[in-house]
Amino acid sequence: MRIIGGQYGGIRLHPPTNLPVRPTTDIAKEALFNILQNRLDFDQLNCLDLFAGTGNISFELASRYAHAVESIDLHFKCVQYITETAKKMNISTINAKKADVFKYIQNSKTKFDFIFADPPYDIPKLPQLAHLILENELLNKGGLLIIEHPSTREMDPHPNFVEKRKYGYSSFSFYTC
Repeated sequence: MRIIGGQYGGIRLHPPTNLPVRPTTDIAKEALFNILQNRLDFDQLNCLDLFAGTGNISFELASRYAHAVESIDLHFKCVQYITETAKKMNISTINAKKADVFKYIQNSKTKFDFIFADPPYDIPKLPQLAHLILENELLNKGGLLIIEHPSTREMDPHPNFVEKRKYGYSSFSFYTC
């Protein structure tokens, strides 16, 4: 796993092998950030990385000068890895928090310009995740939400859906506000 672009581009991340994660592949992440590079001005963005896992997406956003990145994961070891790695790399814009993502969505009063969610592919609430995030008004007007999900599993229809991009077994569904 490596950081694709920005100031830390090319740096390899070495998370512990015992983390309960399925990181976004470098190929899918590179394709995603090629799309985002043409749509977003990263240095102005307040970002939220839900189900952050290894922090793969958080580090990519920080590398591209995101203003702030909040990384949320249920597993202490994931949060600890993100925090320690950010500290070693002297990245102060990443704030990792241990929390149940669904409770966080319901209780957060913060709004974000960009939200990325990469939940476990087998969670029952996966098809409704966009509804939950958008109904709880976590996304700023003009913001972008992307949910990674298995290509074989459809998300529930939502009026803010824009497009779906498929990369092998993984797909990214895009939503705007």
